Amino acid sequence: MSANLRFQVVEEAFKKKAVEVETPKERPSEYFGKYVFNRQKMYKYLPADVYAKLIDVIDNGTRLDRSIADSVAAGMKQWAMEMGVTHYTHWFQPLTEGTAEKHDAFVEHDGKGGMVENFSGKLLVQQEPDASSFPNGGIRNTFEARGYSAWDPTSPVFIIDDTLCIPTIFISYTGEALDYKAPLLRALHAVDQAATDVCKYFYKDVTRVKCNLGWEQEYFLVDEGLYSARPDLMLTGRTLMGHESAKNQQMDDHYFGTIPDRVQAFMKDLEIQALELAIPCKTRHNEVAPNQFELAPIYEECNLAVDHNMLLMSLMKKVARKHGFRVLLHEKPFDGINGSGKHNNWSLCADNGVLLHAPGKTPEENLRFVTFIVETLMAVYKHNGLLKASIMSATNAHRLGGNEAPPAIISSFLGKQLNELLDHIETSDKDELFNLKAKQGMELDIPQIPELIIDNTDRNRTSPFAFTGNRFEFRAIGSEANCASAMIALNAAMAEALTDFKTRVDALIEKGEDKISAILDVLREDIKTCKPIRFDGNGYSEEWVEEAKQRGLDTESSCPIVFERYLDEDNIRMFESTKVMNRKELEARNEVKWETYVKRVQIEARVIGDLSMNHIIPVSTHYQSQLIRNVQSMKAVFPADKAERLSARNMKLIEEIAVCTESIETLVDELVESRRVANRIESIHERAIAYHDTVEPKMLAIRKEIDSLEMIVEDGLWTLPKYRELLFIR
Repeated sequence: MSANLRFQVVEEAFKKKAVEVETPKERPSEYFGKYVFNRQKMYKYLPADVYAKLIDVIDNGTRLDRSIADSVAAGMKQWAMEMGVTHYTHWFQPLTEGTAEKHDAFVEHDGKGGMVENFSGKLLVQQEPDASSFPNGGIRNTFEARGYSAWDPTSPVFIIDDTLCIPTIFISYTGEALDYKAPLLRALHAVDQAATDVCKYFYKDVTRVKCNLGWEQEYFLVDEGLYSARPDLMLTGRTLMGHESAKNQQMDDHYFGTIPDRVQAFMKDLEIQALELAIPCKTRHNEVAPNQFELAPIYEECNLAVDHNMLLMSLMKKVARKHGFRVLLHEKPFDGINGSGKHNNWSLCADNGVLLHAPGKTPEENLRFVTFIVETLMAVYKHNGLLKASIMSATNAHRLGGNEAPPAIISSFLGKQLNELLDHIETSDKDELFNLKAKQGMELDIPQIPELIIDNTDRNRTSPFAFTGNRFEFRAIGSEANCASAMIALNAAMAEALTDFKTRVDALIEKGEDKISAILDVLREDIKTCKPIRFDGNGYSEEWVEEAKQRGLDTESSCPIVFERYLDEDNIRMFESTKVMNRKELEARNEVKWETYVKRVQIEARVIGDLSMNHIIPVSTHYQSQLIRNVQSMKAVFPADKAERLSARNMKLIEEIAVCTESIETLVDELVESRRVANRIESIHERAIAYHDTVEPKMLAIRKEIDSLEMIVEDGLWTLPKYRELLFIR
């Protein structure tokens, strides 16, 4: 690659204008869900009795009656063909962090030498992808490859281009989950049952509790030409080398700044297409780092929200290319500036309309509020290591704890007023009453504490799990992650905490204690137990790491070791008791996690080794040769002492280049050897640890030398687009 390519793509990027986006003539409310088989279309295309049965499945969680499958498939096919659809696919979420699909045409032989369009209930409900070709942790072998994808009727079918996409779960022939959706649905069912049981202490009419999720998707946009000139970005999703730009985010001028024209056109196009797919986009803005942005929708039911996020990430990549961009979803594509996360706003809502994490208008409603707050804290406290494992990855590890994102220690921020309330309940006599007004404020029976506005929580940006008025914001999730991973762990842990809470309360009631008194007794016990998880201080400080250790919180930061938390006996017991996953499934998933980690780091190590030897060293030695010729020419022109004095700087640069390139060659050799040694380790668990402990440090050392050379070598010779170009050309 020559430096000419770099300057060519820079010049072309500067010339690019915003792509014209055709705005629909209708209002967004009119084209919302245009390509989704939603309730309106179900009502139109399905027989009345079939529609009623399907809605009962969606709303009440009743089992799907297979006898209606053919009628549903016929209605879907009629609608789809009217929309120009020719193919269908089961759309599922394997353990690759992406989505999978295999397109089949509607056509079948008609027995008369022609073709006929056909789509049966059997094809809608179930198919058999090759399970051995997806990450499975050894559950399936190549010679026993059968797996099943099965329709999830709670997530609407949608159209992409000419294909009808059917959201499905993906399981093995023997029933183990090979995806994210199956255990997520189990976790949501578990928390529904447990929360409904607890709700009946306060509301007799509650029959279901749903989990709401509102995600906030951060991302970077890079000009497509510049992207193509960076092999590391193309192959790994991040820059493995690159000296920071003189100007990056230190002026705080990008956050909420004016959106650049090309980016605005991309956002507009993306939002139109997202709304047509019923993804309720609400917010868009510049983020903190240059060329970093955010999109956030209105919250939805958790399962649907996860599907919409996976669909949106796929859509972003497609739309970005249309506008001459590449979207970067990697958590840390650039060193020295903020990475990207995906905050998950999580809450529970009863079917009587009550937000269970919101204060109410009566003392009993506020006791419900405190109950769900405290049991959430219990879940997070008991399984803080697991929750960290649920959001940890080779990519997110670069972001966590970098004074820009939550630290790699799970704690919960509540705010002053809620902390004081819990302390008051813990220390006061249980016969004392407290009262919380709704959103107007909070009033306690402590005279010296004035009424406080509960929504005015001082939002601690360093907290990984913060209470924000009527929900918790789980901020540690990475930008390219499937939200389901964190939601599976959180909802399963919450189901366990609520089940345990109810068991203890019922035991006290059976002994003759009053219901309110029993609830307060258990709450006071739990407030004391989970107190170590409450932290409102600076999560970035070194002092917090030491304090967290003393509190008994998990402070491990090594990604492969953090994954081990999935196999802690307490966590296996929790997953099995809630029927979310069994030991075999958990062991298989960890095999996948460790293998994915190894492959990620392995690819990065190969790329940085190749670029070092094929780009960096040749360019650096070429510049070094120019300097040597200059020194020789000086000696031919000037007297020896003067030539030596005038050439001193060039001699210094020649030596620095020699030292750096020698160091890089040595480090690359050591990197290759470290990989060889690690690859000989049979256990994938131990191999992942070896990659973390021996391979990654070598990559960091190589990067340091390369970044030094970037500041030495003449700019006109450097082949790779620099940070100032990647981040400020838009």
